[in-house]
Amino acid sequence: MILHVANPIYDSVFKYIMSDERISKTILSALLKKEVVKVEMRPHEYVNTTRDTLSMFRIDFAATVREKDTESNEYKDRVILIELQKTWLDTETLRFRQYLGAQYSNKLNIRSDSPKGFAYPMVAVYLLGHRVGDIKEPVVYVNHDVYDYNGKVVKDGKEEPFVESLTHNSIIVQIPRLKGRVNNRLEKVLSVFDQSRKDAEDKQVLNIDENKYEDDADMMYMLHRLTAAAADSEMRQDMNVEDEYYKAIEDRDTAIMKREKELKQKDEQLQQKSEQLQQKSEQLQQKSEQLQQKSEQLQQKSEQLQQKSEQLQQKSEQLQQKSEQLKNVVKLLYSKGMDTLQIAKTTGISNDEVAAMLK
Repeated sequence: MILHVANPIYDSVFKYIMSDERISKTILSALLKKEVVKVEMRPHEYVNTTRDTLSMFRIDFAATVREKDTESNEYKDRVILIELQKTWLDTETLRFRQYLGAQYSNKLNIRSDSPKGFAYPMVAVYLLGHRVGDIKEPVVYVNHDVYDYNGKVVKDGKEEPFVESLTHNSIIVQIPRLKGRVNNRLEKVLSVFDQSRKDAEDKQVLNIDENKYEDDADMMYMLHRLTAAAADSEMRQDMNVEDEYYKAIEDRDTAIMKREKELKQKDEQLQQKSEQLQQKSEQLQQKSEQLQQKSEQLQQKSEQLQQKSEQLQQKSEQLQQKSEQLKNVVKLLYSKGMDTLQIAKTTGISNDEVAAMLK
C-alpha cells in the first residue's frame, strides 16, 4: 500500500517529527550507529525564527547513548550533544562555522558535574539538500583520532574530557545521493527524506511503499506521524508559506543571476571597446611616429640641400674671384703692350673673352 506522507524536507514537518522523542531516537540511533536511550531537545536559541534565515534549520539535542566499555565489558550511559543542521542551499558553510562557534561558547553545553568546565562531547550532523563535491556516498562520517608524534593512534586519550571539549565529529548526509538506496539501517531510516519519492503533482508529499517497512515498528510509527502531518491543515499552511518563501528566494536569485549576467556582458562589451580604443590609440601612436620619422627625414634632406646650396654659393664666389683675377691679369698684359691674340695665347682663353674683359 502506498502512503502519502508529508515531505520532511520542509522545516515545519522536520521539526514536527524530530519533536517526537521516539522518532528522534530512531533517527539519531541510526546516524550514530549507537543505542540512544534518551533524547532531550535543547532550548532553541539558534533555531530559525525569522524567514530571512529559513534556508538553514537547526535543532540541538542532548542524547544519552549506551556504549559498551572495552575494559569492564559493561554497558555505560553517557551524554553527547547532537547539533543537527538542515539546509537546502550550498552556500551555508560560513553559517555552519558560526553556529558551531556559538555552540562551543554556550555555557549550557558545559557539564554541570565538571569543576574544570569541560564540555559535553559534540557530534555535528548536516542534512544537506545538495551534493558535496565528488563524494558519492550518501552518508559520510568525519571522525577525529588522537595521534602521537609518529602518527600512531593514542587509544587511551580520545575520550578524555579535555580532548572532547575542543574537538567534535561530524556526520554529513547528502539527500540527493539517497535515490532509493536502502542497503543498511541508516539508509532505511533516511529513505523518508528521499526526494526521488516526491509526488508528481504535489512536492509537499512523498509516496512511500508501506509494505517495505511493515516489519519495523519504529519506521511504521514515523510513517504514521508523517501521514498525519500530510493531512493536517495547519502543517500544510506552514509548508505553503515555506514554498512561497523559497519561490521568492528563487525569483530573487534568478533576478540577481540575470543582473550579474547582464553586468558581466556589459563588462565584456566595455572591455572589448576598451581594447578597440587601445588598439586605435596604438595605431595613431604608430602613425604619429611614422609622421615624426618622415618629418625628421625631410628636415635632414632640407639640411642637406642647404649644405649643397652653401657649397655652390662658395664655388660661385670662388669662380667670381678667379674671373676678377683673370680679368686683372688680362688688363695688365694689355697695358704692357700685348695684343689680344698674344694675351689669349698666354692665358689660355679665347680672343673674344679677352676682348670682353678689356671693355
